[in-house]
Amino acid sequence: MRLHEYEGADILESVGIPVPRRQVAGTTEDTLHIAEEIGYPVILKAQVLVGGRGLAGGVRTASGPDEVEEIANELFGREIKGLPVHKIMVCEKVDIARELYFGVTIDGYAGKPVIVVSTEGGVNIEATARISPEKIASLHVHPEAEFYPYQARTLLRSLGLSRRLLVSCADVLVRLYRVFREFEALLVEINPLCVLTSGGLLAVDAVVEIDNAALSRIRQPLPKPLEQIDNPLERKGQEIGVTYVDLDGDIGIISSGAGLGMASMDIIARKLRPANFMETGGGITEDLLYKCMELIMMKKNMKAIFINVYGGINPIHEGAKGVVRYMKEHHVTLPVVAKALGNHQEETWDIFRSGGVHVVTGAATESAVERLFELMEKEVSP
Repeated sequence: MRLHEYEGADILESVGIPVPRRQVAGTTEDTLHIAEEIGYPVILKAQVLVGGRGLAGGVRTASGPDEVEEIANELFGREIKGLPVHKIMVCEKVDIARELYFGVTIDGYAGKPVIVVSTEGGVNIEATARISPEKIASLHVHPEAEFYPYQARTLLRSLGLSRRLLVSCADVLVRLYRVFREFEALLVEINPLCVLTSGGLLAVDAVVEIDNAALSRIRQPLPKPLEQIDNPLERKGQEIGVTYVDLDGDIGIISSGAGLGMASMDIIARKLRPANFMETGGGITEDLLYKCMELIMMKKNMKAIFINVYGGINPIHEGAKGVVRYMKEHHVTLPVVAKALGNHQEETWDIFRSGGVHVVTGAATESAVERLFELMEKEVSP
């Protein structure tokens, strides 16, 4: 579960990391009132759960009430990367001398938390790692170990910080790691951590992403996961217990695993546009696949559905019943192609065929997608 920036800033502030003066507004009137309280100039930041808001016009500076009103009206009436803006964080504008990057995440290869720091704050850290790796330093920490100030100072020396700045930055980094551990996070990030012209530090952006499996163990009050999802289709996916990511396409995808789903997306995208990523996990039932079909068909202008499932522990024949039941009850006429292998595969094929699903019995996903391409070409032929 990813938190909004203002929620992440509250957490950073609770452990003693300096953050800007700020308040959150839900209307243009609230935005004007808060800006007057904070004092001009102010920064208006759209609160949507997506990166790159600045490049998308979601972070703006206002020097007076007229600008605040104009920008707030615009932001509240638009979407940022497909997500509607319901809240704006109004915060003080500060004089910045330098920007740094501090982050903690999980290194999947090492199986450990990794602390990453850089002299290039306020930009895409992945791009910095690729173009200027010498500007980044990192340190792996054992999952059960503490992270101490001396370790932070050692890591930060490679950035060429002055002694006074080194000490204060090390303090922020230790506190950031504390947030990572206490909230069982997948990612905590300050980008940028600003060195002010006055010499102080300020975390002017906050990213906190928490492992959903840890939510019941965290004592601090947190929003419910569904409250953080603005996209109604992704919210529906969370409700029915599948991983669903909405995409800008018209070919629906249902898969029983992340690998099958990603492969299906990549191959379909050679000629067509995937509408989503969806994976069911290991708990396939007739009811779940019925709901998956329902979720796919919630999206307008769908042109076809591609199903890629494997029956190891998954009872895919039960899932096939749910697909066919939905198709019959809702008179689905668009092409549906299925590749289903493994446990009860012959029974699964028969069930799919009884509902008009085009079954591909080969092992290669490419062959199944080729069948989809053939059907789509027939659909557009005169």
